[in-house]
Order: sequence, then C-alpha cells, then structure tokens
Amino acid sequence: MSNNQSNTPNSNNTLVPILIIAGLFFIFGFVTWINGALIPFMKTINELSDAQSYLVASASYISFVVMALPASYIINKIGYKKGMSLGLLIMALGALIFIPAANARTYWMFLTAIFIQGAGMTLLQTASNPYITILGPLESAAKRIAIMGIANKVAGALGSVIFGAILLSGIDEIKEKLGTVSVTEKADLLNTMADSVVTPYIAMAVVLVLLGVLIRKAPLPHVEAKPIEATEDGEKTKSSIFQFPHLWLGVLALFVYVGVEVIAGDTIISYGISLNIPASEAKFFTLFTLMAMVGTYALGVFLIPKYISQSFALKLSAILGVALSFCIVFTTGFTSVLFVASLGIANALVWPAIWPLALNGLGKFTKTASALLIMAISGGAIIPPLYGAIVDAQKEQLLNEGLQELSATAEAASFGYWILLPCYIIILYYAFYGHKVGLKKD
Repeated sequence: MSNNQSNTPNSNNTLVPILIIAGLFFIFGFVTWINGALIPFMKTINELSDAQSYLVASASYISFVVMALPASYIINKIGYKKGMSLGLLIMALGALIFIPAANARTYWMFLTAIFIQGAGMTLLQTASNPYITILGPLESAAKRIAIMGIANKVAGALGSVIFGAILLSGIDEIKEKLGTVSVTEKADLLNTMADSVVTPYIAMAVVLVLLGVLIRKAPLPHVEAKPIEATEDGEKTKSSIFQFPHLWLGVLALFVYVGVEVIAGDTIISYGISLNIPASEAKFFTLFTLMAMVGTYALGVFLIPKYISQSFALKLSAILGVALSFCIVFTTGFTSVLFVASLGIANALVWPAIWPLALNGLGKFTKTASALLIMAISGGAIIPPLYGAIVDAQKEQLLNEGLQELSATAEAASFGYWILLPCYIIILYYAFYGHKVGLKKD
C-alpha cells in the first residue's frame, strides 16, 4: 500500500471520485434528515413524551460511538471502497427491520432499526469523510466537504419533505380523534398510521442494496494521508493519538456541533407544532433549515480557500450561532421558527472546517483520528434528548404555576433552545484557539 496521496491539486482524476462520494453523502443525508418527520410520527403512534420521542435521534447517533472504532478497524482491513459498500448494505438491513417494527408498533424495534441504519452510516462516514479530505490538498478540503454537504442537505431536504408528506399526513386529525375514540378504535388508528412506513422503507432497502453492489465497481482511486515519519527540524515522531490535543478539542467541537445541527433540523417541526402551527405547514420547516445550509455550503465552495480560510469560516459560523441562539429564545411565533431555521447558516461550514483543521498533521493516525471524529457524531444522540428533557421539565414547572397547556408547551419549547449557547461557545473557542493547540507555529 502506498503512503502517498494519489492526486495533485490541479489534476482532473478527482472529479469522478468526488461525484461518487457526493452520491454517498446524498444517501446518508436522505436517511439522516427524515428524523425530523420520524420524531413527531413516533411520538404519536407510540404515545411518547418529548424526551422519549427524541430517542429517535439518540438511536441513530449513538451508533457512531459504538461503531466508530470497529469501523476504523474494518476500513484498515478492507479499505475505503469495500467499507463504503458494506456500510450501504448494513443500512439496507436497518431499513428492512422497519417492517416488523411497524407491524408490532413497538418503539424499541423502531429504535433498533434506526440504530442499525446508524451503524451502516458510521461505516460509510468513517470511510468517506477522510477519503474526501485527503483526496486533494488539505487547504481546500473544506471546499470539497462543502460540496459533499450540498449533496447531503439537498437529499435531507427531499427526505424530510417526502417522509413528512407520507408520515405526517393527517396527523393533526388523528391526534384529535385519539382523545375521543374507544381503546380498540385508538389501536386501529395508530396501527394504520404505523403501517405507512412499510412501503417507503422497502423502497429504501432496495436502493441501498443496489448502491452497495455498484460502489464495489466504482472507479475510486486508493489514497492515503501523507506520512509524518519525521519533521523538517528533526523533531521526534509522534507515537500516540493522545499527542494531538487539537484533534481532541476538534472531537469536542464536532460533538457539540452535531448536537446543535440535529436540534436545528429535528426539533423544528415539533417546535412549530408546539406553537400551534398546523402540522401540514410545520412539516416543511426542516426544509427551511436544510436549504439555509445548502445556500451557505454553496458560498463556502466559492469562498474557500481563495477568499477566506477554513478557520475564518469557522469563526464566523460560531459567532452567528451564538447570536441566533439569543434570537430564538427572545422572539416568539413564526419569527422564532425562522431563527431556528437560520441556524442552518451558522452550522453549514462547521463540519467542513473542523475536519481538515482536526486532521492537520495526523499522518499515519488519520484513520484512527477519523474514527474519533465520527464518534463525535454521538452529540446528536445526547444533546437533542437534553433539549427534550429541558422542555418537559420547564413545561411541568409552568403548568404548576398555573399557565394554560398551550402557552406552557410553547414557552417550554422555546426555553429549551438555551442549550444551544454553550455549544456554540465551545465551537467559538476551537475556531479561535483550539485548532492550534499543540501544533508547531509556522
């Protein structure tokens, strides 16, 4: 195996691989961002609290903790391309488990299916993110990852609209009926609603299997990160992953980032519904967030690295995130919803910027470092349920103070967004200082 990168900055041999990897980002974008529709759907059919419903996000993202290091081991054994193929096949298996889960209308089975899909995505991401990072020069990695982000979020927008239409159609009327019908009629209504996931997930499984087979035939060149066997001034070679503090700070920054990204995309539909906005309108709100991200990704492709650096883009993103956090909690109604959607602007360039900054100088440790960064995606498993727990606790307090149900629900949902502020402050620190810790100054 060669230790040299198999491309040069100006070569044309990277176009086809970039398009193929963009296709993979499209796939896991589609699968990831249907959670925004799944959360209110699962909350209704399984009669869950807010905190319980956000376990949909937890089941998906906790797999990145459990599977990231095994995924790194697998990729070291079978290579990037076979790893991507296997990831797609595992995702297909997860999609198929939705069928018995829907038939039984059992929440833990749905969560198991989502976890298995997350395991497949872990393998896919552990292979594709470092691959696209080292496919060309490091200083333009954020540009390539921004292109991946466009594919990812366009797919997410399509997924949220398609699955929002399938899963949330008539949900308001069903919720009204649930309080008035008999136990048997209630079970029939919920069973019929649960069955609506079967056909789309069968179609998803078929597509994933086909792509898993096709990717094995794809013309993806072998690439490896440049070795760091010695430094120019003879400094001792790094011998442990723990000798890179900028990487570990990058893991923390990615952890909180994924948490706020998931909150921006996955809570916005439920938040809109809590503000008494009809589900027929609220089902499009995740689309607002994702389109804000796509537009900002496009700016990133144009601006990085020619006009602004990756670290400068990260600084702007973090500052905007802090500002928008205040805007969300100090406004009301649809205006507040728009500020949640605007988090897409603040979030878009964080992932593309952190990856190359965190992998800078890792050399032979790149695959292990990539696994650690993928593990940080678990922020999406932990921070959204914390938001849900804050909302539940605040709602209970407001009800005890005598506030009416509708007002308490809306105020509590808004109050929960305070969780965003410390997350963006951590990203802000990494943007200004954290990505340089432990690295030799030029």
